[in-house]
Formats: sequence, C-alpha cells, structure tokens
Amino acid sequence: MTRSPVRRRVRASGEVQGVFFRDATRREATAHGVAGWVRNCGDGTVEAVFEGPPETVEALVEFCRGGPGHASVERVDVRSEAPEGLSGFEVR
Repeated sequence: MTRSPVRRRVRASGEVQGVFFRDATRREATAHGVAGWVRNCGDGTVEAVFEGPPETVEALVEFCRGGPGHASVERVDVRSEAPEGLSGFEVR
C-alpha cells in the first residue's frame, strides 16, 4: 500500500545561517527523495518545505533539529500543510 505524501514547513532558529545548513539540507533531501525547498530568512532563521512519504519527510524534520556539523539549532517549529505535488529540491 502506498502512503499519501505529506508536507511539512520547518523553521529552524539558532546559529543556522552561514554554516552550510541549506546545502546540507538539500543533500539530505535529495538522498531521501524528498521534494521541496530551503531558504535563509531575513530574521536569521532557515525555512524549509518538505514533501514526500511520511517516514522520509519526518527524517528531514529530525535532520533539521540537529542541523549540519557547525549549526547550533535552538528551536524548530513544524507546521503540517497540504501537499502541492512538488518535485525536486532547491535552495532558494
């Protein structure tokens, strides 16, 4: 049985810009076959949208909770949204 795709919007705060957070997230999403995007925000946070099978999307959310090696993630806010049928993953 194929499970319906899910969509999560994630906002990570802390020391998350300038530490390769976006590129590491892109690599992780591509490796897991998750669609979406990631971008730096003007307030110093990183925002990402992940779409795909529930297990792989949750793996990406967990990745954001820890971040790449030099990141210091203080908080991660996660919202569920209706999937839009995205394909591929991009850094914005």
